[in-house]
Amino acid sequence: MRAAVITFPGSNCDDDCRYALEKLCEFKVDALWHKDSPDLSVYQLVVLPGGFSYGDYLRSGAMAALSPVMEQTKKFAAGGGMVLGICNGFQILCEAGLLPGALARNESLKFICKDVTLTVESTENPWLNACTKGEKLVWPIAHGDGRYIVDADQRGTLATNGQILLRYEDNPNGSIDKIAGVCNEKKNVFGFMPHPERASDLRSRDGMKLWKSILTTLRGATA
Repeated sequence: MRAAVITFPGSNCDDDCRYALEKLCEFKVDALWHKDSPDLSVYQLVVLPGGFSYGDYLRSGAMAALSPVMEQTKKFAAGGGMVLGICNGFQILCEAGLLPGALARNESLKFICKDVTLTVESTENPWLNACTKGEKLVWPIAHGDGRYIVDADQRGTLATNGQILLRYEDNPNGSIDKIAGVCNEKKNVFGFMPHPERASDLRSRDGMKLWKSILTTLRGATA
């Protein structure tokens, strides 16, 4: 199986994602630059990692969402390809219109870096099928703009369609409804603020639940 990890100027978790996918799972991983316009159809998974991206001082992810590689990412997602966005990657997916809502400044107005407890809201998706509903996962966060916001209409739609996959137990950044991660309606695009790649070989190792779920999904698709 092949995965692409996209690097934007300021990305700092791209190596961590490649390590988790290549060393701990069964992926052949290619590193792509944000100015590339590759044919992504050769991949089974595309990952937008955490860190920062150019233009974040205007609005996190807004300029990165206009990068050439994002046009190809949109085509890949429209065709049913699995797209994962972590932290800044989540911000970029929202700004690109691949996920609903937006990420705003933390309620405390401070950068937060610590382990957080997450609750699995749904396992009927490609991303968390190795978990059980209500299971607690411990993944670290490291962000200053992680407060998830969404308008009233979308808020109801997310709940009705089962698009809320992860919630914070203690809501460190003030996200609406304690939302830590959401997917699109087709459930092939998933974004969240915590870092599973930092909890895959160290710390809680709960991040492996995500990678194992993805492997289970892709194995089933190719069986």
